[in-house]
Amino acid sequence: MEDIKHKIEELRKTLRYHSDRYYNDDAPEIEDYEYDMMMRQLKELEEKYPQYDTVDSPTKRVGGRADNSFESVEHTVRMESLQDAFSKEEIFDFDRRVHDVVNNVHYVVEPKIDGLSVSLEYVNGEFVRGSTRGDGNVGEDVSGNIRVIRNVPLKLNRAIPFIEVRGEVYMPKKSFERVVDRQLINGEKPFKNPRNAAAGSLRQKDSRVAAERGLDIFVFNIQQIEGVTLNSHKESLDFLKELGFNTVPYYERVDNIEDAFSKVEEIGERRGSLEFDIDGAVIKVDDFAQREQLGSTAKFPKWAVAFKYPPEEKQTRVVDIEITVGRTGKLTPTAVLEPVHLAGTTVSRATLHNQDFINEKGVNIGDVVTVRKAGDIIPEVLCVNEKHSSSNFVFPDVCPSCNEKVVREADEADIRCINPECPAQLLRNLIHFCSRDAMDIEGLGPSIIETFVNEGMINKVTDIYHLDKDEIARLDGFQQTSANNIVSSVEGSKNNDLGKLIFAFGIRHIGAKAAKLLSDEFGNMDNILNASREALLDIEGFGEIMADAVYDYFHTDSALEMINELKAVGVNMQSNTVIKDDRFSNMTFVLTGTLPTYKRSEAAKIIESFGGKTSSSVSKKTTYVLAGEAGGSKLDKAAQLGIPVIDENDFNEMIK
Repeated sequence: MEDIKHKIEELRKTLRYHSDRYYNDDAPEIEDYEYDMMMRQLKELEEKYPQYDTVDSPTKRVGGRADNSFESVEHTVRMESLQDAFSKEEIFDFDRRVHDVVNNVHYVVEPKIDGLSVSLEYVNGEFVRGSTRGDGNVGEDVSGNIRVIRNVPLKLNRAIPFIEVRGEVYMPKKSFERVVDRQLINGEKPFKNPRNAAAGSLRQKDSRVAAERGLDIFVFNIQQIEGVTLNSHKESLDFLKELGFNTVPYYERVDNIEDAFSKVEEIGERRGSLEFDIDGAVIKVDDFAQREQLGSTAKFPKWAVAFKYPPEEKQTRVVDIEITVGRTGKLTPTAVLEPVHLAGTTVSRATLHNQDFINEKGVNIGDVVTVRKAGDIIPEVLCVNEKHSSSNFVFPDVCPSCNEKVVREADEADIRCINPECPAQLLRNLIHFCSRDAMDIEGLGPSIIETFVNEGMINKVTDIYHLDKDEIARLDGFQQTSANNIVSSVEGSKNNDLGKLIFAFGIRHIGAKAAKLLSDEFGNMDNILNASREALLDIEGFGEIMADAVYDYFHTDSALEMINELKAVGVNMQSNTVIKDDRFSNMTFVLTGTLPTYKRSEAAKIIESFGGKTSSSVSKKTTYVLAGEAGGSKLDKAAQLGIPVIDENDFNEMIK
């Protein structure tokens, strides 16, 4: 029995970990099907051995939690999840359970959209708030990002006194492809699938990011309503359409479970041709009065079930393995396949990740492999079925773009080209340099930069500052006005803070926040160039990897040459942070929770203006934790380390 107890505990631990990665980090490590099978195994064990059942088991909880970076929203009507089914027999078992309680049942069948569940609230027909599901009881307020979704009506066609609806925010496949292409060009880790791309976009602090990513929504339920009486789900969906909502497509009312399952199969056949991802179909009792009689368990409504489609797998042959070079010099292998029809599309390429993955799977050109497409933009190889080569594919010793020797750093899986002049990296480096969080050069988007590179107008970063407006205007598709705007934007970027310039360099392991820390710590570029590794390690939040990356970068001839050229054209090399006085000198603040009047970014700027620093994590080096409502785990860490916790009133006294 101890073995059973241990197995249950291990399953719970594993499920909690993967649930957190999926719902809260938007970075799943396993496919939905694997997660569902583990959840099923745990449920069966708990039913068989009830002595080991617990109230906090993952089988009884919705997966997400409210994120402390947004204001919490307590749901008046609980946002429940659904019981899953994986076979026709389970669907018919659901029907028998329903008929044990009610008779003359009709069902509504609809696709299960693979996105992020949200609540939308309207008062007198006006949109007032949008929130995520969270754990079903408490979510997070994402109203700003909800407002920019194209199919969210901000004013309804009727002034209903109050209505709360539930919908699924998703990213259309075409939008997902554009986002991933941009991430790959910038050398960023791409989103794993559209669901996680949608979730990550909806949790952005800057609503412009959510707007750019082309999110959309389907509404599928009325949570509560005042002033209107509705008696069935089909009636409510039709009513939602009248109000102006983009309702879940292909919904249909049927008379029995046989017709319901036929509709599930029909939706499954459409799956590959849809412009959005679905991971199943939902069968719901139509009559609201019957739903009341059926009720809910601790986690699921008893009047609905979700049929989950299994991921489709096919066998094909590897005809070639191509190596591409990313912005950071990373070499990425892609298997070129004999085309195979998979999940509604023709697949001819699959990711092979890195040399370790190739060795683990034993892949080479000519082998027959199994591929699966379960939401990823590029399918992946699962295993080798027929080995037609005597060895595994081996990465080249030199970069396929510049022919310089490649390296594999210690403790890393990736192989990289470290030649900063590598042509394959040039375009990606330029795009990153001009991006919003870097030098923010408006008008120099990826396609225009590529045009200028192809025309020979830009061969390195510093050429951006020598662009000629008349030369631009002579190109096809450009006019004098657009040429003037580009050159004006380039000129304006010279005044950016030093932190933006450092981030624009694209130094490995150095994001926008770390670049700002460098800028504020040393004040100007010359101080950074002269900084020792030890001085870099003293920066709050810097470890050995980051310190080494900065030190090594600024001690390369190519970086020094570029910096000197940028100085010569007038690019700012000073930190623009204005220090009012140094009362917070040598102090580090950690901000957590929701402050009553300040945004956390505003409080951080005040701290910096008095010579202090902010950090995202609590450590022994932390001086104060400035906490608002729902401070979370950072307060626990502060208590463990004995770090003083202050509120906004204390903070205001300190800055008087």
